[in-house]
Amino acid sequence: MQTPLPTVVLDRAVHRNQTILTIAFERSRALATVAQQALGAKWSQTRKVWYLPYSQNNKAQVLAVMQRYAPVDASRVQSKAEKDAHNMHDVVLPEAMRDEIDRFRKWMLTKRYSDSTVTTYVSLVVFFCKYLHKRHCTALTPMIVPRFNYEFIVLPRKSISYQNQAINAIKQFFEYRGIEVEIGEIERPKREKKLPVVLSLDEVNRIISFAYNLRHKTLLCLIYSGGFRLSEAINLKLADIDSQRMLIHIKAAKGRKDRYTLLSQKALAIMREYCNVYTPKVYLFEGPNGERYSPRSVQNVVKVAVTRAGITKHITPHSLRHSFATHLLENGTDLRYIQNLLGHNSPKTTMIYTHVSEMAVQKIRNPFDTMELNTQPLPDHLNF
Repeated sequence: MQTPLPTVVLDRAVHRNQTILTIAFERSRALATVAQQALGAKWSQTRKVWYLPYSQNNKAQVLAVMQRYAPVDASRVQSKAEKDAHNMHDVVLPEAMRDEIDRFRKWMLTKRYSDSTVTTYVSLVVFFCKYLHKRHCTALTPMIVPRFNYEFIVLPRKSISYQNQAINAIKQFFEYRGIEVEIGEIERPKREKKLPVVLSLDEVNRIISFAYNLRHKTLLCLIYSGGFRLSEAINLKLADIDSQRMLIHIKAAKGRKDRYTLLSQKALAIMREYCNVYTPKVYLFEGPNGERYSPRSVQNVVKVAVTRAGITKHITPHSLRHSFATHLLENGTDLRYIQNLLGHNSPKTTMIYTHVSEMAVQKIRNPFDTMELNTQPLPDHLNF
C-alpha cells in the first residue's frame, strides 16, 4: 500500500526584504519535484522550505497544484473572505430549510437532470442557503445574489467554472421556488480557453504500468483505449462489451445519448484476465459489495498511478480521454469519426485537438529555417 504524502503547510514570511509564500512539508522527493518543476519554487537553505514571491495568484496556483497530491494547510495565509467561506461549513441550517433543499433535489430529479448535476447544484444551493441564514436574510431580493457572488466567489477567487455553476444552481433554485428574481445581469467572466493536457504514448504506458493492481490497470486501459468519460466508465456493464464486433456500447451518456466506441484487442485481453480474477457480476468495475465504482475511486486510481509514474503534469481521468482523441488525430483518423467516438455534439468541440497535436505542429515549417544565414567570417577584432 502506498504511503500517503505529508501535509503541505503554506505560510507568509519575509526573505531578503521580500514577502514570500513558503511551502513546507516533511521530506518528500515527490513533493519536492512538484514544488520545483510544476511551481518553479526556489529552495531556501536557511529556512529549509520552498518559496515563491507572495501574491494571490501564486497562492491560488500553489493550492491548486499541491492539493492534487497531498493535504494542504493554508489557514495561515487565508484572507478574511476565505476564512468566512471556510466558516460557512459550520453553519447549521434550520430543519425547514433542509426540507426545502431536499424537495429541490427531488424536483431536479423529476426534471431528469443527471445525478452529477443534481449533486453539484444541491451542494451549491446548500452553501447559498447557509449564507442567507448567517446573514439573517428572510426574503430573497435582487441584491442578494450579486452580494453572495462577490463575497463568496469573487473575493476568495473561486474558479470561473465554479462561479458559473453557482449562478446556474441558484437560478434553478429560484425557478423551483417560483420566485421571479432577475439575476441574469450578474457579470459572468468569460471562460478561459485552456488547451487540454495531453499525454504522450510513453506517458500513457507508464501510468498504466504503475497501476496499483489489475483492476486499476484494466480501468486505466479502458478509459484510454475507448476515450471514456469518468461517468461512462463506472456505468459500463459487462453486457455492453461486444467482443464479436470489437465495439463497446456506451448507453445514456452525456446528453442521454447512446454511442459506440472502439474495443482494443489488448484492452480486451487485459479485461478478460481481470474478469477471471475479480468476477464482476453486473458492472465491469464493482466495489466490494457489488456496487458501482465511485467517481472518487477512479480519480484516486489515476492520482496514485500518475504519482508512482513520476509524472508532474496535472492529470485527471479526462486527460486519458483527451490523449486518446489526440493520438487518433495524429494517426490520421478523420475528425468526424473522432467526434462520433467521443460523443461530441459539435465538431467545434473536437477541433480543439488540432491545437494540441504534436504531429500537426511538427509538420509546420518554421519560417526562420527558410533563411540563408550570413556565414561570413567575423572581423578579427570580433573573432572570439
